[in-house]
Amino acid sequence: MGYFVPIRPMAKLRRDKIWRWRCQWSVVTITAVALVIYNAAANVWLLRPQPCPAVNTPSPPPSSETSSCEPCIDTAPNIVMDDDPISRLDLRLGRWDGSRSFRMFDYATVGDMYAEISGNRRVCLATQSSIERLHELLRIAAHWSGPISVAVFVAGDELRLLRAFATWLFRCQPEIYSRLALHAATPAERPGTPGSMPNWAKDCDAMPLPPGERRADTVAWRARHPYPQNHLRNLARRNCQTPYVFLVDVDIVPSKGMAESLDKFLTTAPKCPLCAYVVPTYELDRRVANFPANKSELLRLSRNKLAIPFHRKVFIYNQYASNFSKWEASGGNESIDTHVSHNVTNFELLYEPFYVASDTVPAHDERFLGYGFTRNTQVYEMFLIGYQFRVLSPIFTIHWGLQARRSRPLWREKQNEKNRKHFETFKRELFARYRRDPLHLLRRPPQAKKT
Repeated sequence: MGYFVPIRPMAKLRRDKIWRWRCQWSVVTITAVALVIYNAAANVWLLRPQPCPAVNTPSPPPSSETSSCEPCIDTAPNIVMDDDPISRLDLRLGRWDGSRSFRMFDYATVGDMYAEISGNRRVCLATQSSIERLHELLRIAAHWSGPISVAVFVAGDELRLLRAFATWLFRCQPEIYSRLALHAATPAERPGTPGSMPNWAKDCDAMPLPPGERRADTVAWRARHPYPQNHLRNLARRNCQTPYVFLVDVDIVPSKGMAESLDKFLTTAPKCPLCAYVVPTYELDRRVANFPANKSELLRLSRNKLAIPFHRKVFIYNQYASNFSKWEASGGNESIDTHVSHNVTNFELLYEPFYVASDTVPAHDERFLGYGFTRNTQVYEMFLIGYQFRVLSPIFTIHWGLQARRSRPLWREKQNEKNRKHFETFKRELFARYRRDPLHLLRRPPQAKKT
């Protein structure tokens, strides 16, 4: 006798078995998908680029392990991993001067906007300085909105102070640093040494370059060796990238808005390849609290004997040919747009104005070291070539402090006498080069002692 198995219970068992099998595979599938998603998310998280540092935030100490993060590309151009802009300067790769006495370093550091601003402006301000005067640059930069090319002379431990100043600008004055190009010159006899960074370099509440920072032996060496002004002038000039250059000393401050005003003037002025546009320069009494807002204010200070033409009491022929009386005749009642006031018609042998011109003008002769005959020889060669000097108005520049002959140290007169001998050689070379006797082309000024 056989067994009878009902059909419907057997079908139910089969359906239950299939259901359990589907449930098991569904759990396995869901688990596998979850693991894949988790692994993908974990990989994305672990392999993401490291976040870029915030502006002016000190970088953490470098790790001993090699970093695997990619360079940050979405930050402002001014941000770099290292906020010591001159740290990578290779002191073995400087460009020698003609006598192999000085090494030049073009673009020791350059702001991220320098090239772009140079492409959009017509005038670059070029200047030169020693370390102890470099803080004067802040006054210039406060009034000049265009590109600035600065050549700095550094000997021995002064290089660390230049690095510190560049770091301070980078961290604390990014707007100034961004349109600045710093170049360095070091003497072969006492090349720059990096040294340690002073504390003020990363303190935005501190004043940069406080006195007493240089080593005593560096100060003593500098006192015995003349300052190579003309090397630095050429270095700053040649690294301007604009059609025109405005070359000044670091203690000469332009009037406000001059960069924009010159751009407008040079855009509309007739083309004149042999024109040099003179910017009048005044000395301002230190008792005056504020920079003159305009020409009218400057002339008011002049009438009150609180402002005088530059070098009038020290060496009158320095600016005499600019004819300040004619420049002041308007009384300030003139157009606010920059224009030519008058032409220089009484050129003097020792004339040395601050001017705007194309950098096709002759280079400054680097045989003249220290003080005396450093600028006027270059201006005089321009005169022999045929340059016309045209005085601009109402813009001007200011030297803060009235100068007096008695305040000049004895060593400046010694350097001046040495350069006077170089001038005799220079004069003969000009005669041979241009086939004209330089001294017969103009009225020689009365003999005056130049300091």
